[in-house]
Amino acid sequence: MEIIYNTRVTNIGGLVSAFYEEKLIIIFKDNAPEELADYCVLHCGNEVSDSVKQGDVLVIAGQEYKVVYVGDEVQANLENLGHITLRFDGNTEGLGGSVYLEDKALPAIKIGDVISIYRE
Repeated sequence: MEIIYNTRVTNIGGLVSAFYEEKLIIIFKDNAPEELADYCVLHCGNEVSDSVKQGDVLVIAGQEYKVVYVGDEVQANLENLGHITLRFDGNTEGLGGSVYLEDKALPAIKIGDVISIYRE
C-alpha cells in the first residue's frame, strides 16, 4: 500500500454541514482565507507524495471511499493550497477541483481525524 496523501483535521467550519445534502465536503489547509474557513474542514500536514488517480482509496474519519474521478485541477490545488472538494456522489466526470468518490454516506469528521489517500 502506497500513501499518496496524508493530513490531519484541525478545525471544522461552522457551515460545513450546510453542504451535506449536496454530498460534498470542502477541505483546505488551516491557513484558508477567513471568508472561506467557515465552509471548510481545515487541516495541517498536507503531505502529497504522488498524483491522486481513479481507483485510489480515500480514508476519512476511519471510513474508506473509492476514488471514481479526479478533476484536472485537483493535484495543483492539493499541493499548493491543500484545497479540494470531496464529492460523495459516484459521478465519473465533473468539476476540475473535485475528487469524486463512490456514492456512500458522508463520514462524521472530528478534529484530530486523519484524511489520507492510498493506492494498493
